[in-house]
Amino acid sequence: MDGVFRGSAVDLADGYIHFSTAEQTVETAAKHFAGQKDLLLVQVDSGRLGGHLKWEPSRGGALFPHLYGELGFAAVTKVEPLPLGPDGRHQFPPLA
Repeated sequence: MDGVFRGSAVDLADGYIHFSTAEQTVETAAKHFAGQKDLLLVQVDSGRLGGHLKWEPSRGGALFPHLYGELGFAAVTKVEPLPLGPDGRHQFPPLA
């Protein structure tokens, strides 16, 4: 492993790594990852991404962060499991 994440298949096809803000994360998980087990919630220090992070309109015109480049693990500040609850929805820790 070389200390970077290059993106999922969807990210590679779109040309950037998709991110969500803390406020957008629950809806993103429900829309794109419903019922998926073994997910990780990754918190990133956006200040460490430099000019490669762009804010672009997406769902309903909301601005979403997109990373045009690799995600260096040095920018990751926290990684937590994102388990499914009994209702099949992801159980989130407090988001900041």
